[in-house]
Amino acid sequence: SLFGSLSLPLFPGVKDGKWTVLQLVEALGFCLENTDPRTRGRGIQLLSQVLLQCYSLLQEKEVLHLVLFYESRLQDHHLVIPSVLQGLRALSMCEVLSPGLAVSVLKAIFQEVHVQSLLQLDRHTVYSIITNFMSTREEELKGLGADFTFGFIQVMDGEKDPRNLLVAFQIVRDLITKDYALGPFVEELFEVTSCYFPVDFTPPPNDPHGIQREDLILSLRAVLASTPQFAEFLLPLLIEKLDSELQSAKLDSLQTLTACCAIYGQKELQEFLPSLWSSLRREVFQTASEKIETECLAALHALSACLSRSVLSSDAEDLLDSFLSSILQDCRHHLCEPDMKLVWPSAKLLQAAAGASLRTYHRVTRSVLPLLLEQYTNHPQSSQRRTILEMLLGFLELQQKWGHVEEDESTLLSLKAPVCSVVFSALTDPSVQLQLVGIKALTLLGCLQGFLSSSDLELVVDHLIRLALREEDSQSSEAAMETAGSLAPIYPKVFSGHMVPRLEKELQSEREESSHSPCSLQQRCLQALAAVSTHTSIVRETVPVLLQHLQKVQKGSEAGNTQEMVSVCQSLHRVALQCQQDAEGCWYFHQTVVPCLLAMAVQAAMQESTHLLLGKALLEEEVLAAMVPVISAATTHLSPELAAQSVSHVVPLFLDGEVSFLPQNSFPCSFQPFGDGECLEAQRRLVALLMAFVCSLPRNVAIPQQEWLLRELLALSCSCNCPFTATTAAKCFAGLVNKHPAGQQLDEILQLAVNRMELGLAEGPCRTQALTLLLWVTKALVLRYHPLSSCLTDKLLGLLGDMELGPAAADGFSLLMAESPDVLHKGCHADVRIMFRQRFFTDNVPKLVQGFHGAGPDVKANYLKGLSHVLNHLPKPVLVTELPTLLSLLLEALSCSDRVVQLSTLSCLQPLLLEAPQIMSLHVDTLVTKFLNLTSSPTMAVRIAALRCAHALTCLPTPVLLPYKARVIRALAKPLDDKKRLVRKEAVAARGEW
Repeated sequence: SLFGSLSLPLFPGVKDGKWTVLQLVEALGFCLENTDPRTRGRGIQLLSQVLLQCYSLLQEKEVLHLVLFYESRLQDHHLVIPSVLQGLRALSMCEVLSPGLAVSVLKAIFQEVHVQSLLQLDRHTVYSIITNFMSTREEELKGLGADFTFGFIQVMDGEKDPRNLLVAFQIVRDLITKDYALGPFVEELFEVTSCYFPVDFTPPPNDPHGIQREDLILSLRAVLASTPQFAEFLLPLLIEKLDSELQSAKLDSLQTLTACCAIYGQKELQEFLPSLWSSLRREVFQTASEKIETECLAALHALSACLSRSVLSSDAEDLLDSFLSSILQDCRHHLCEPDMKLVWPSAKLLQAAAGASLRTYHRVTRSVLPLLLEQYTNHPQSSQRRTILEMLLGFLELQQKWGHVEEDESTLLSLKAPVCSVVFSALTDPSVQLQLVGIKALTLLGCLQGFLSSSDLELVVDHLIRLALREEDSQSSEAAMETAGSLAPIYPKVFSGHMVPRLEKELQSEREESSHSPCSLQQRCLQALAAVSTHTSIVRETVPVLLQHLQKVQKGSEAGNTQEMVSVCQSLHRVALQCQQDAEGCWYFHQTVVPCLLAMAVQAAMQESTHLLLGKALLEEEVLAAMVPVISAATTHLSPELAAQSVSHVVPLFLDGEVSFLPQNSFPCSFQPFGDGECLEAQRRLVALLMAFVCSLPRNVAIPQQEWLLRELLALSCSCNCPFTATTAAKCFAGLVNKHPAGQQLDEILQLAVNRMELGLAEGPCRTQALTLLLWVTKALVLRYHPLSSCLTDKLLGLLGDMELGPAAADGFSLLMAESPDVLHKGCHADVRIMFRQRFFTDNVPKLVQGFHGAGPDVKANYLKGLSHVLNHLPKPVLVTELPTLLSLLLEALSCSDRVVQLSTLSCLQPLLLEAPQIMSLHVDTLVTKFLNLTSSPTMAVRIAALRCAHALTCLPTPVLLPYKARVIRALAKPLDDKKRLVRKEAVAARGEW
């Protein structure tokens, strides 16, 4: 009854000042002095609870009396001690604690309390008291000297709870890093912590505390690697654990050794270096574990770096030199055996040591590089030479790490002639694999400042041109082009003066010989010109060559002109992408290429309009589609000022026929792409190029006459009989609408578009065009969360029941959800809100499901197809949460005869088998049946997807699968004989896994 009457008013009473703490102690006097330990414990517990709430309000004198009271109670009955510790924890947080009291409290705890006999929570309270005092009374505690360290060792000794260990490890680390006196207790402190190494802890299932093994490992490692004073005890322990059979112990030891090297010096390591090297060498030579090999190499690197940092006195032994000598002695001779299994472990060890410092690099390469060059000469086989050159490549990469080649020290510079000879010989070897390594080495040599002379660079260009143009294997050709692109910014004068003219000459001669095969020398020349265009000065040389070639192709009449033009456009696109990060190069490319492409296209369109045959290939869909990414890439990275300058020319070209800014602008008739008449059909196709330009502009660039332009695009998209023109007009309209500022103008143009779409979707010849416009405008509005998007989506859902447009409307859901390559993506500054797919899913999938259940049998497939498209593009974590409600519908979709539905559903289900095995297990019988049936589909893509799903089924729990094992293995024997190799490959993988 006493506790009940006191407990309610205590907390607010003390907080409000109505009670002092000393009055509270007097009121509790009967309890605190009671002969029954349980009663005393409850009284102290109540007092401690009040102190934990009100410690910040205490006066200095009150704290003094309370500390003395609580200290005396540490000698009380063991039932009282937990409550006493809680009170002391409250007092340890008081800012008004008098000097000396912190020391007094800790001495009392160390002397009177056997901490490890307490419960976990009470032990944690002791650690909290120590932590609080170390944070606020550091100098006082340091006054205790080594007695504080010894007292804490007694407190911690025998601790087993991981929650407490994390706090204890932090206290030990603070003792060391904050320079508390360890005195004669260094070994004891090491022993009390190292007994947990290596950490062997598995958290219990559903552990509410969330402590992981890795937390304890990192916390303990921070202690062990915090002071060199532990070295004499720790290093033998690490060597012992390295020699054990337990992989986790090896890994922990290696990572701890690496951490220790950051603070150790030669003195700490000297005695143990031979044993450490022996253990590391053995593990790298013998282990089958990549993890252990990686950590061994990291530890060797750290040891070498540690020895490199040590300052030598004149009479001291150079431990680094003797350590590296041991490594060279044990590894160097293996480099002479490129076919043996120890060659690569030895090379990796040498490279790990060499990469530690410039000093280690010079010491190792002085011994190893001449040997590798000699071995390359002594071994004539390509496979052996490849191994040797790959090892050499590893050392070249290390040289690149140290930057400029120092003439007085570098072994590499003294071996320049043989190194270049070896690399150049690899480039002429018949072996493609050796060529590829040689090309990598050539790249590295070129990146070493001051290594290659001007004559060497000319020879480099010769080799790169030969490999890029003449080498039969495409891998070598592509690698040579990549290397040219990497070296061109370093040596722009060499490449613009030697490589570009030779490529231009090759292109002209090949054009005259007229070879149009897909892998022709001409195509290689175009690719090489693009690859080398990685510096503005080179771009100024290559772009005119590419444009001149395109103009020559346009004037020709050969059958292969279309593919040639596409190849030139692909090269221009690559150049445009490479220019984007350089403002000068980007603007040069834009103002040179865009007007030229527009002029050529306008010229071709006008010749078509006047029934001339020249340049007809330029108007092919394939060529115009290849021009679109060129113009888009040339526009997206323009500054707003330059973009505004350009748009003031391009838009009037299409609306007003203003051709004055185009080069060679004398055309046979006027340019009217939005005009009426069949003779203007060719001109209307060029709206694709307008789309590429205006839809790639930054959002803050004003488009002149935008409302007029939108109306013209809207009319063209609904009325044009050419599907290509109608689609590009719709895409252009959608791209502009997506970026259009909200307001009355946008509302009016959208209302006009809705009216045109509704009219077109009614009976008539333009229903397909109207659907295409609906899809693109819906996508534009869905991306920016425009309110009208839900209305347009409902129109699209309604069309799923249309016998004529239903299948196309269903495919349109893929367009809505997928990334568009040319418009309406972030790269062209479209307004794309995050999580638009999730929002579309939430708003529309219930409608799709409802529509499916209410639809007639003839159109049910349309709803399934639309649903599968939406699910296929949804982020998998979102899909997993919705899976239970949708899985039955997906399984039904597998029975649909539409192969697009089947394929889309299979591609949706495959990752779900990996990410939601528990849910999928509930339907395993249906899944097995459906997948096995579809492995006999007449469509190859469906067969492959079904086999991949059958393969993914093996990720379900084994007990679930065992009843089906024999049946699946029998069924998968049939596709092993499929006529298509890709199907057979998937069947082998799936059946083998089963």
